[in-house]
Amino acid sequence: MARLTKKQREWYPGMKRAPRSVKVMFASTVLTLEALVAFFATLAAFGTFYNSETWVKVIVWIVGLALVGAFIAAPAFLSKKWGYTVGWVLQVLLILSSLVVSMMLFISVCFALCYWYAVSKGEQIDRENAERARAQAEWERNNPA
Repeated sequence: MARLTKKQREWYPGMKRAPRSVKVMFASTVLTLEALVAFFATLAAFGTFYNSETWVKVIVWIVGLALVGAFIAAPAFLSKKWGYTVGWVLQVLLILSSLVVSMMLFISVCFALCYWYAVSKGEQIDRENAERARAQAEWERNNPA
């Protein structure tokens, strides 16, 4: 039989689970999709510089894959206060990639708008969920079963 995790061992029926942040889920989704965009932009930049010196192509791959790695790692930091700042810095870097691949300007601006929407709407939904949970707890306290 598989070993149980600490959370599984401590679980009991009727246990309330901690609410997950919609803001974190939305922002994580956008950042992960942007990792794919950054990878394909790296491929396009490599194609642009295909006939260049070898060191130029190596730099394109190093910078591109570093950006992809940053987009993949960024969702892990969204629970920290500075996590969303990292996300915005990555948005700026993706927009700056349009200096190498010009069509990235349209795509990166669209994704920056998606990130803004994910953060702002996720925050609003989290507030509404907290208010709903508070009202539910108050109702349960006033109306015991």
